[in-house]
Amino acid sequence: MSLITSILPRNAMANWEHKAALAALAVLSTLVTGLVLWSAWFGDITALVLRSTFFSLSMAAGLIVVAAARPQAAWRAALYVLAVLVLIPGPFLWTNYMDIIRSGGIADRTDMALFIIATAAALIVSRYVIGWVMVGLGVVALLYAFFGASIPGTYGHAGYSLGRVTSNLFLRTEGLFGLPMGVAAQYILLFSFLGTLLLKTGLGQVFVDLAHALTGRVQGGPALTAVISSTMFSSINGSAVAGVVTTGTFTIPLMKRTGYRPKVAGAIEAAASSAGQIMPPVMGAAAFLMAELTQTPYAVIAAAALIPALLYVFALLVAVREEAGKYDLGRAEGEDVPLLREVLFKRGHLLLPLVALVVFLAVGYTPSAAAVLCVLATLVVSVLTPQTRIGPVALIAAMMETVRNVLPVVAAVAIAGMLIGVMTLTGMALKLSSLIVDLGAGSLFLTLLLTMIASFVLGMGMPTSAAYLLLAVLVAPALEQFGLPIIAAHMFIFYYGLLSAITPPVALAAYAGASIAGASPNETAVESIRLGFVKVVAPFLFVYAPELLLIGTPVTIALATLAAFAGTFAAGTAFTGWMVRPLTLLHKLGFWLVAAAATVSLVLPVGGVPSLVALVLSLALLAILVLNLWKPHANRSADLAS
Repeated sequence: MSLITSILPRNAMANWEHKAALAALAVLSTLVTGLVLWSAWFGDITALVLRSTFFSLSMAAGLIVVAAARPQAAWRAALYVLAVLVLIPGPFLWTNYMDIIRSGGIADRTDMALFIIATAAALIVSRYVIGWVMVGLGVVALLYAFFGASIPGTYGHAGYSLGRVTSNLFLRTEGLFGLPMGVAAQYILLFSFLGTLLLKTGLGQVFVDLAHALTGRVQGGPALTAVISSTMFSSINGSAVAGVVTTGTFTIPLMKRTGYRPKVAGAIEAAASSAGQIMPPVMGAAAFLMAELTQTPYAVIAAAALIPALLYVFALLVAVREEAGKYDLGRAEGEDVPLLREVLFKRGHLLLPLVALVVFLAVGYTPSAAAVLCVLATLVVSVLTPQTRIGPVALIAAMMETVRNVLPVVAAVAIAGMLIGVMTLTGMALKLSSLIVDLGAGSLFLTLLLTMIASFVLGMGMPTSAAYLLLAVLVAPALEQFGLPIIAAHMFIFYYGLLSAITPPVALAAYAGASIAGASPNETAVESIRLGFVKVVAPFLFVYAPELLLIGTPVTIALATLAAFAGTFAAGTAFTGWMVRPLTLLHKLGFWLVAAAATVSLVLPVGGVPSLVALVLSLALLAILVLNLWKPHANRSADLAS
């Protein structure tokens, strides 16, 4: 039972209260997980009914989690009462669904009262699991809906009554229970539950051991282990910070033991855990959101995200390997490095559900159906050894942990749904997009720059899915007005919305890495930016060269990919200042010229003569630099051998 009792802190609660809160959370978590699994497999629940019931169960659970952390008994009691009240909207809409349709969705007093309860629950949970930013956005949206008549000029409107707002935001699938809540109910909780089960079987440690077995004996191997294992781990659990505090407790001390400076060790882990958020097939669950919002098949989204994600990981691998060579760092001790065959023989079966997920998606199952099958596969695989077995108590604990972990996303999608509903009701969405376009003065580059800044600011401290969702509503339409491919526009805001994880002043992933490494938080964040520079420049590249998102012919896609990898290698090497041996100023300048020429080949129409000339020049110069650096090294090695 310790698996369950540890999920909620006891703090100032009496023993009976703690047990009651745990029991309530267990029941709510089991119900909401069962609802999501049923809907994912059978798909026979109407959208409004599914989303409202999911919302009620999730918010009630969220209020219990919030209450458990509050020391004031009176405040906890108020939160418990609200948790009971917020359970009403879902069943109410379920039982009155046909009456709502027949009435044309016109709200009465009961509807308005339930809307107020639901809104209060969403705002309170958002306040404690995300922060004041989302609360402020939700409150401003509601105030704008009610008092828009007080705003003169273009951005004002006639103003709407509580009844009209309730009709749009509560009785239809355009507000609280809009598409964002639908994605949370259909995909996010489901894949989070799958990830929790996989990690309970010990898959996280398998990732670390596999990566360590593959790279541990190479110079800089512990850092390579961190990059590979943290990318795999974070792609499942959907949180860069969680990746840092989980895999980083092993990889950061190991990196420090082999000579990596503390700030670099923390930065490597932070940058690597951030890679998981952009790595298909899950992408922190944002892939499913993007598929729904852009009306693009999920497989197309996952494929489009692959090359930029591989570029990012490639840049990290180059940086950490060259960092090891630059400072002549050691290797991991032989006894610390597991054998690959032993890892695969003892625990390789734990990878089968992930392999099955890819297979199910490839043969045509929907993502939700594939996830259900993988949940079953995980439970079956877990019973093969006593150490990985998931019994009834562990299963309930996994459900409770999943609900607790997805609370920030559920709260965020509720507020985002309100934003979408208000902006649709008032016409503000088109006005905001026009404002960004007007400020950009018709220049694509300036509009991209403004969008980058807006995305970075709005994404600060936000969960992956929530950050993307907010930006897709507020910012992406402005880029779409320039005629950009819709995937390029959404990938652009997605990347910059996640940049704050390794960039001050927020830099949550970098600061988490710094705390484990015992390094300066800001110095670690600066190193994280250096290592993760691809995330800063790649969005501009795939806007100008959508071939990097697999939009184009096979030839142009291959040319763009070659240019991107060459430029990434050159820029990473110039940043580090080492390749085989320390770089002279002339070498660094040469590598920067390679990166610049490769970038030019991507900015120009890929496949055209000017682009091809720039690409050939960059590759030729890169070959000259590598041969120049490698030849003296080879000669020295031959002299030593003789």
